[in-house]
Amino acid sequence: MTKIFNRFFVMNIVRVALAVPLPRFFDYLYPPDLTPIVGGRVLVPFGSQKRVGIVVDLPASSDVAKEKLKPIIDVLDADSLFNSTTWDWLSWSANYYRAALGDVLFQALPVKLRNGESAVKNDRTFWRITDLGKQALELGALKRAKKQFEALNLLLTQDLEKGNNEISSAIWSALKGKDYVEEIIVPTEQKSWQQALGDNPLVNLDNRLTLNKQQALAFSQLLFQEGFNVWLLEGVTGSGKTEIYLQYIEEVLKKGKQVLVLVPEIGLTPQTVRRFQARFNVEIDVLHSNLNDTQRLNVWERARTGQSAIVIGTRSALFTQFSDLGLIILDEEHDGSFKQQDGWRYHARDLGIVLAQKLNIPILLGSATPSLESVNNVQNGKYHHLVLSKRAGNATALRQFVIDLKHQRIQNGLSEPLLKRMQEHLEKGNQVLLFLNRRGFAPVLLCHECGWIDECHHCEKPYTYHQHQRVLRCHHCGAQKTVPMQCGHCGSTHLVTTGLGTEQLEETLKARFPQYNIARIDRDSTARKGKLEGYLEDIQQGKSQILIGTQMLAKGHHFPNVTLVALVNVDNALFSLDFRAEERLAQLYVQVAGRSGRAEKQGEVVLQTHYPDHPLLTILLEKGYQAFAEETLKLRHNMGLPPFSFQALFKAQCRHSEEAENALSQLASFFYEQKIEGLQVLGPIPAPFSKKAGQYRWQLLLQHASRKQLQAALSRYSPELIKSSQVRLILDVDPLDLS
Repeated sequence: MTKIFNRFFVMNIVRVALAVPLPRFFDYLYPPDLTPIVGGRVLVPFGSQKRVGIVVDLPASSDVAKEKLKPIIDVLDADSLFNSTTWDWLSWSANYYRAALGDVLFQALPVKLRNGESAVKNDRTFWRITDLGKQALELGALKRAKKQFEALNLLLTQDLEKGNNEISSAIWSALKGKDYVEEIIVPTEQKSWQQALGDNPLVNLDNRLTLNKQQALAFSQLLFQEGFNVWLLEGVTGSGKTEIYLQYIEEVLKKGKQVLVLVPEIGLTPQTVRRFQARFNVEIDVLHSNLNDTQRLNVWERARTGQSAIVIGTRSALFTQFSDLGLIILDEEHDGSFKQQDGWRYHARDLGIVLAQKLNIPILLGSATPSLESVNNVQNGKYHHLVLSKRAGNATALRQFVIDLKHQRIQNGLSEPLLKRMQEHLEKGNQVLLFLNRRGFAPVLLCHECGWIDECHHCEKPYTYHQHQRVLRCHHCGAQKTVPMQCGHCGSTHLVTTGLGTEQLEETLKARFPQYNIARIDRDSTARKGKLEGYLEDIQQGKSQILIGTQMLAKGHHFPNVTLVALVNVDNALFSLDFRAEERLAQLYVQVAGRSGRAEKQGEVVLQTHYPDHPLLTILLEKGYQAFAEETLKLRHNMGLPPFSFQALFKAQCRHSEEAENALSQLASFFYEQKIEGLQVLGPIPAPFSKKAGQYRWQLLLQHASRKQLQAALSRYSPELIKSSQVRLILDVDPLDLS
């Protein structure tokens, strides 16, 4: 007993951050035989559970009496998982976005490390075909087991790493059970990307393009400046931004440094990767949501140990640690996908700039339609501006047409003039792209007799009818139900679909153009792994002549044979409650238009609208995006809206509307009491989308002309101000979505 007491008495204190949304740390004890390190993980008791925590401090004392502190269970890391710059940057991020440091630190780690698995790279395990497996292939023993057959076929050419391949674990288990495959262990050999390159040339020169005058001027400016700089490369679609990226990367790699390239969506990564692999003979890794946990850990480890030269990824790839990062490129910087919409709501562009500053390296932001925040930063001298106003190569100028729908006969959202134009382009052997920002066959199922609409009872919004699955699905909460046989109000069986979705458009076009193949690309049609790549390949090869797309197709893809692009429905953006809706429409129009006529062929873009005389639409079509941006910035300035003010949005969700409202009323009173001059407290008001998944939604907006003053106000806030345990409170600093 005395021995135990003495051991307990000499225990020291360790302060731990846990992956919980609480803005506090937890103190524990550790014995002399364990050595926790700041930035390393420990296993701790937490209530009845065991949790992985990250050490943030080794304090001399605690606010909690020592006898009440529990000892840690184990130390999981001998070294910190974060270098000093990354640690400093993540701490800054947590403070700016008012997020719990534990949440932020864990978000920056691969899932396997969050779960307590080893950060030290162990030997790798591979699948290898056995002699019995080879015999089975020769004898055709797997004719009925198509997937097993495919897996064995792959093994004939190369061994595949366990947990890091396209084949499911169930297939491997089945093959192992038949003794057709075996597991082999390969010792891990860590080589830097320079060692792996060896005597091979860094770049495939036959793949490098000659820069035109505009490109060469922009490139020389990039090379002239060293250290931290924010560059905005504004280039019209097809002007050759990617070539500048590649040549700039080449210069950075020559210095022995690594590069991080961020793209907005997973759909853009395959073609980006192919182009990069064709140009460089270095180790290129990819990070996106379709990777499994083992793959993500491998990439994290490879970048951290200098084995990767280039990492290409979506938003979360920003948290990859590098041994020697020399450049960050953020393509399509205006894209809303760079803003995280759950957990702690960071913006990858803004955080990337802070990281580049802390590392004293350049960051290059590319877009044909820069965000108004970036345009304003150029005007303020915070960003360097590079402009590519001409399409590279021999691309011809784009022709624009506006169809006034008020005077047209409409067939499922398509006017007759548009259908005639489509006919003309298709007959010439070209491709046509129709852009529609809506999924589903027809968003609304209604009763023809009484007008009843089938709504989701959780969200009070209409279900979307999906024809192929024959189901009604709520696009807000995910609930689904079978299609009813009769009206829920009058009992009539005369139920019809109305509105327009990608599936309905597809059906209409099949009837009108039966001789042409149609490719519909939206989240439904590309949900299965590899589907998107397959569709894009078919388009490139000309197998599909009519393309129907949602936002997936609006950005980054190169379709040389598309000569006509049409935006089918745009009016909802012109009179939206969201002050950013017009900016998004303008960006969408320019991006979509950029898919047309990118080779020597004449491209046309058609826009259907009931409001052809809308002033901002007129400026966009007649004078271009730059003029639109300047005019919109003037309007924003007059109204005191971002980027001329800064916002923080509090969202409250609860099953009882009054509780959500009361929670935000308490919060509003608190901020009023702070008496911060110039602070606008707007609300509480119901959210534009006031009920979702059975939860009532209210919001409170803080706005100030000074970012510093807004941060000062937020620093006085604590989630503990809200007493109700029934209310879920979310804070979004610099919100992009006010719904």
